[in-house]
Amino acid sequence: MRAPSRLAAVAALLVLVSRSFDAGSTATPTRFASYAELLAAVVHGARVDYQALADGRAGLDDIAGELAAVSSEAEQAMPPHDRMAFWINAYNLFTLRAIVDHYPIRGSWFSLAPRNSIRQIDGVWTKLEWRAAGRSVTLDGIEHSILRPEFGDARVHMAINCASKSCPPLRGEPYVGADLDHQLDDAARGYLASAEGTRLTNGRLYVSKIFEWYGTDFVKEYAAAQPESETATDRAIRGFVERYGPPEAAAAAKAGAAIRFLDYDWSLNDLQ
Repeated sequence: MRAPSRLAAVAALLVLVSRSFDAGSTATPTRFASYAELLAAVVHGARVDYQALADGRAGLDDIAGELAAVSSEAEQAMPPHDRMAFWINAYNLFTLRAIVDHYPIRGSWFSLAPRNSIRQIDGVWTKLEWRAAGRSVTLDGIEHSILRPEFGDARVHMAINCASKSCPPLRGEPYVGADLDHQLDDAARGYLASAEGTRLTNGRLYVSKIFEWYGTDFVKEYAAAQPESETATDRAIRGFVERYGPPEAAAAAKAGAAIRFLDYDWSLNDLQ
């Protein structure tokens, strides 16, 4: 039943090859028109049609070329929200490229990670390099050297996608500077409302392991002064869930429910 929609998705991706991104004076850093069409074609809820991306990968490669064509000077001249949107989009696009370059992923039966996981790609975050804004970058470089330190907005963890079932879903549209606050708020609310973001079990508040890995990023904005008996990270998690979580999770966070962390499913977020 999915064959007609997949053929349409591939056709849409191939059309992108003929569309250029003007990195000069007529372009705005928030346009991302070709990327918008690509996402609309392959994102289905929390899943991505990687087969369609692989079948029509010329469009994906073309968009990666658009990011490479943006000069360092043009990127540095962008307003902060536009810069942040640019690098979120770059991270997500390069993640798609990494998956398609190795698709279908078939790792070792003896690996601790699922066989189809992004973690089966050697050096996916630290060794694979991509061109963007006049420099070579890795996924870790974008996340840990640009997005986290330069912008200091913990909501970024709700926006960047690690191609796994437990990570926040890939948004079906590009992030754009003019709408970035709304998009980040929406991404946070959507993720926390999912079973991968928060769950209530036996009076405990289970949250994504993202909060265990990067909890300190949430402290400045979301940690309440009380109670002092809790760590700043736990207070920050509560504050974030109170602000963005669904009503039951927000109420549990406010009431002091014990915080626990969910297991993380690294299986590929494939449509198949």
